[in-house]
Amino acid sequence: MRFFTRLVLLSTMLLPLPALAQESNSTVGVLDAAKVPAVMARAVDGFIRPGYRHFTEEAATMEESMAMLCEAHSTENLLNAQSTFGDLVEAWSRIEIVRVGPVLDDNRFERILFFPDRKGTGLKQVQAALAKPDPSVTSVETLKGKSVAMQGLGALEFVLFGTGSEVLTTTEGNYRCQYGTAIAANLTRLGSELSAAWDAPDGVAAAWKAPGPDSPLYRDEAEVAKELLGVLVHAAETIRDQRIEQFYKGDPKKALPRQAIYWRSGNTFRSITVNIEAVRALLDTSGMVELLADGNRSVVSSTDFVARSLSRVSADIKPDVAKVFEDPAQIAKLDFLLLNSRDLILRLNNDLGGGIGLAAGFSFSDGD
Repeated sequence: MRFFTRLVLLSTMLLPLPALAQESNSTVGVLDAAKVPAVMARAVDGFIRPGYRHFTEEAATMEESMAMLCEAHSTENLLNAQSTFGDLVEAWSRIEIVRVGPVLDDNRFERILFFPDRKGTGLKQVQAALAKPDPSVTSVETLKGKSVAMQGLGALEFVLFGTGSEVLTTTEGNYRCQYGTAIAANLTRLGSELSAAWDAPDGVAAAWKAPGPDSPLYRDEAEVAKELLGVLVHAAETIRDQRIEQFYKGDPKKALPRQAIYWRSGNTFRSITVNIEAVRALLDTSGMVELLADGNRSVVSSTDFVARSLSRVSADIKPDVAKVFEDPAQIAKLDFLLLNSRDLILRLNNDLGGGIGLAAGFSFSDGD
């Protein structure tokens, strides 16, 4: 009976998408190289640089909230810090889709977010650090030399929401609070480094905007356009492969809600929703539609329709991942995300990629 209920709910939600899918009949285009620099400039100045600035600002606010909690332990200040953590997760979830450039240097991405932690190695390190006071984790200068799993959002989530976090409301939680403050300060440092790297006039931003034979990163417009498309495709793949299938692959009996990202703080679907919205925002802000031939531009609107549907459904799922699997209507929404996230990947990889003139058969999914 529960399966039948899910099937009915899923069928109801899926009605609009197959109809739209028929509109997707893109043809392989030819890259208009003259339009690429403007697209890349909009991606950099309208999405990437503001994204890193916002993340840095939210990390600094997190640092202030932790300092306030350490100075005056109370339930009110703990709730404020926990709320600020949600805002920080949201800021990172928007810009984390950019997995190229300076964020890959010096393991910055993993230092900010170490996920998935399949063997629980990182969790054990954080638990060990909390079990026995260690002054080296309460200072940014020494914390940044530790394991990447001890430095970022996952570690901070455990400090604020994990086992024993109730001590933060009393002076007994001084050490735990100082560790959390150091993590927040380290995230501010990393955000500042990323902002500086993308703001540098002769850095990666210049390479994105002006590819050419003299560029150390991109020889021509095709290479840089492929980099931007790759950001979108890999983001869609990550949403499906690392964010949803990490805890649910279609069988509720085999679901692993504690494998979901940010499950302790209830930010799982908030983060996934922002990931999807970030894909929509980058596609829109960059103006990639201008790289398509006039008769092929419906590719972008149909892709946006699928992404918007995914975002709407994701935002309507309960924050408590475990409770999702107690409700057939909520499970049907997860099924919807699984089914249509694949459609989003194919539209970006095949329809958009082919339409802007990347070689036929090119596939980010295959790692080419």
